[in-house]
Amino acid sequence: MTTQPATTTAPVSALNLARTTATAARVLRQLRHDPRTIALLLLIPCLMLLLLRYVFDGSPQTFDNIGASLLGIFPLITMFLVTSIATLRERTSGTLERLLAMPLGKADLIAGYALAFGILAIIQSALATGLAVWFLGLDVTGSAWLLLLVALLDALLGTALGLFVSAFAASEFQAVQFMPAVIFPQLLLCGLFTPRSQMHPALEALSDVLPMSYAVDGMNEVLHHTDMTATFLRDVLIVAGCALLVLTLGAATLRRRTQ
Repeated sequence: MTTQPATTTAPVSALNLARTTATAARVLRQLRHDPRTIALLLLIPCLMLLLLRYVFDGSPQTFDNIGASLLGIFPLITMFLVTSIATLRERTSGTLERLLAMPLGKADLIAGYALAFGILAIIQSALATGLAVWFLGLDVTGSAWLLLLVALLDALLGTALGLFVSAFAASEFQAVQFMPAVIFPQLLLCGLFTPRSQMHPALEALSDVLPMSYAVDGMNEVLHHTDMTATFLRDVLIVAGCALLVLTLGAATLRRRTQ
């Protein structure tokens, strides 16, 4: 009597901490050998804030009015660009297909990327916030730590959006093309250029469902209030909830490779 060898494999759970951290460590090792990407992530938001400060050198009040909002917008944009391109590169090179052939679920992969870029987002947000508040003299009524919290959540939202849209792009050029479709409408409607209450009612209603609107609102709450307000708490919860929702959608739509 012969015994047949077992051929079943253990099912991959929805999310595993060890696999997630291993994925994050791999992404960070790759980024360590890409100094241009590191510079884009960490230095560009700081350089843009520095440039903006001296553009309004003759009108410091203008910088105070919009500097906090841009402190959240710049990290979101840079994280969106880098994450979408990096994830797409994994898929087009075949790396993603090889990884998913292993005991690695889509949720593990997305969470690992989010963790790796989230670590960079913490550094990026800390650098930009410290530069704006302590070097460029951004006048903030509330706590700089609350400003840092919103900046970090905005960067994580940019990471989530980048992971999500990368599933629909066939090339790095197409990934960049998603920026006008995903980021620019939010930038125009978030209240940076004019209060949302003064927009056409249809545009105001549209801005109410865009996460960047709440990122800017949260920054403005810190700018004008000494303590954490109910509106601030609502704004950060919405931004965090949107980031989590988009990450979930990213895991659901992740493909092994680009056809």
